[in-house]
Amino acid sequence: MSTLHALTVIDAPLPYVERLETRPLAQVDLVVIHCTELPDLATAREYGERVLYDSGTGNSGHYYIDRDGTVLRYVPEDRSAHHVRGWNPRAIGIELVNTGRYPHWLDSRHQAMAEPYPDAQVDALVALLNRLAGDLPGLRHVAGHEDLDRDRVPASDDPAVLVQRKLDPGPQFPWDRVLAAVPLPRLPL
Repeated sequence: MSTLHALTVIDAPLPYVERLETRPLAQVDLVVIHCTELPDLATAREYGERVLYDSGTGNSGHYYIDRDGTVLRYVPEDRSAHHVRGWNPRAIGIELVNTGRYPHWLDSRHQAMAEPYPDAQVDALVALLNRLAGDLPGLRHVAGHEDLDRDRVPASDDPAVLVQRKLDPGPQFPWDRVLAAVPLPRLPL
């Protein structure tokens, strides 16, 4: 298992990072675990660099962890990244590279998320969560994206069928293993 000392974080700021809203670190009390639902880290980076808002920013997590355990920071903790509706000002977003439902995210026939999370990726996540818990005194909870965004939307293949908009990190995510190794409980909902 990774240790705090073994964790290396590569700073790789997004081009628009200076346009993201600043926030006091004391208000950060939540980490949200996501999966990219994309095939690889390069595609996730391309998606994160897309400008989607009038502010000149886009959707991105703070940290990305590749399947081999490589950890990159796209957005510093003192900036609000756009990763989960309604929770961004108080949350750190961690994206795990995983295909999820890619490329048929909302197709009712493709809602299974079958890719497991490799040990190296989970070990890096645990090390990062422990580091964040030590660095951010207000940090109190961890949640999955699926816990916070429960909206159901019309399926892309059949608008009469509703599917959950966000399912990540999904059924393959080892919640028990992660929660046993970090000082952060899962956010009660």
